[in-house]
Amino acid sequence: MAKRQFNSNRGDRMASKVQTLVAEILRDNYNEDPIISGVSLVGTDSRGGLQFVRLFYYTRHADIDAVQARLDAITRTVRFELAARMNQKYVPDIRFAYDDTLERAARIDELLNNLN
Repeated sequence: MAKRQFNSNRGDRMASKVQTLVAEILRDNYNEDPIISGVSLVGTDSRGGLQFVRLFYYTRHADIDAVQARLDAITRTVRFELAARMNQKYVPDIRFAYDDTLERAARIDELLNNLN
């Protein structure tokens, strides 16, 4: 009897699918919202056996706290819409987290340029 292989990419595939669908939801339902319209989803992280997906975002909006508060406020509605669009028995819980990679990279570049 052959051993059943464990597919470790399933969580990554599910997180990628969630990212794509949530980006569509934000585009379709919140394109008139001045805070949400500047949000771009840039990555995901799945935990807990596909029960939880963290969506990393970047925004051009200056007030990150206001963007985070607005995303937290619409999370339940976005998850409800996500459930309608997914062909899954279970919809993972989603959380939004700011991705500061671009700011950190700019800071590193600035420090490296100042070495000369």
